[in-house]
Amino acid sequence: MPEGRIVKALSGFYYVADEGRIYSCRARGLFKKKDAKVNPLVGDWVVYDAINEEEGYVMEVGERTNELVRPPISNVDQAVLVFSMYKPMFSPLLLDKFLAHTEHVGIESVIVLSKADQVPQEEVDAIVQKYEKIGYRVIPTSTVDERGLHEVREILHERITVFAGQSGVGKSSLINTLFPGVSLQTGDVSEKLGRGKHTTRHVELIPLDGGGYVADTPGFSSLEFIDFTELDLADSFRDFAELSADCKFRGCLHVSEPSCAVQEALAAGELCEERYAHYKQFREELKEYQRRNKPW
Repeated sequence: MPEGRIVKALSGFYYVADEGRIYSCRARGLFKKKDAKVNPLVGDWVVYDAINEEEGYVMEVGERTNELVRPPISNVDQAVLVFSMYKPMFSPLLLDKFLAHTEHVGIESVIVLSKADQVPQEEVDAIVQKYEKIGYRVIPTSTVDERGLHEVREILHERITVFAGQSGVGKSSLINTLFPGVSLQTGDVSEKLGRGKHTTRHVELIPLDGGGYVADTPGFSSLEFIDFTELDLADSFRDFAELSADCKFRGCLHVSEPSCAVQEALAAGELCEERYAHYKQFREELKEYQRRNKPW
């Protein structure tokens, strides 16, 4: 049987793309059961049975490299995290929260700084240096002087990309400038609430000229630490995780444990104090989330 990728899921139908053709497919009953281990998601590679040139059935779901719950999508190659340098001002707290979530699900993140023309260059350079040191790619952009746009366009080639970021950063302007005529839902995440301002009805992969897809989704509709353990959170800070092998105790949470390599690096000025402060704040948020959702 042929294979294809689900590019849209809506009202019980899965739209499977294969060789330039879209098949409107139902899933076999196995996938609809509540106790089924796998439900088809947008982004899945599937085996399907075509009954004509337009319709078919999803027969089997392939292995996933990753999976997001909000939005429901799989096999994402990268998240482009768009953060503004001006109105709204850059928020390192929110960026670190996004990075923790993408690290947790194993999705590579690229940081895009929008409105980079609106602030002194040294402010942009400081953020670039900070996050490149951790191991992230950072691309300053501007739709005014067009800096960085070619780089962003290049990283989207032949990849499945989710855009996300803080409110009012200009994601729509960026995407419209990069790909005229491509209309995407680009809802924002509220910095205060950590929740989307609206609910998307469906997730869809929009094909890009030259190859690749951009997910038509408002990005992460929740930034609560769902399905995190304390160790998951520690491991989601890339700069900490790289040092953890040198900690005395396996499973070190880098808070009060003796001979902790992270705390030693922090004391030596080798780690960013602001990032560590955010980590401790997220630990408190995780504990609060676990208290609110404790099974009785």
